[in-house]
Amino acid sequence: MLRCTDGSFHVGCTSDLDTRIGQHQGGEMDGTTARRRPVVLVWAEEFQDILDAIAAERRIKGWSRAKKEALIAGDWERIRLLGSRARRDPPA
Repeated sequence: MLRCTDGSFHVGCTSDLDTRIGQHQGGEMDGTTARRRPVVLVWAEEFQDILDAIAAERRIKGWSRAKKEALIAGDWERIRLLGSRARRDPPA
């Protein structure tokens, strides 16, 4: 996950992290990061299977900003709470 200069996050997956970060920094990747440089790597995880990496990317892209920030901080309890159905549903 990259933090762009405007504070937004970019989530993606790659088989060569160093090269991909260089592409984003150099403006070689069309889209969001090309207009929001420089970028900073704030979180990464390695997967053995590309399908697992793609699934994680899709899942994290759907997360709120608060949940992404909790992931960056390694705050697993906050991630759990932010994902809790009980938190979203008002008491009956």
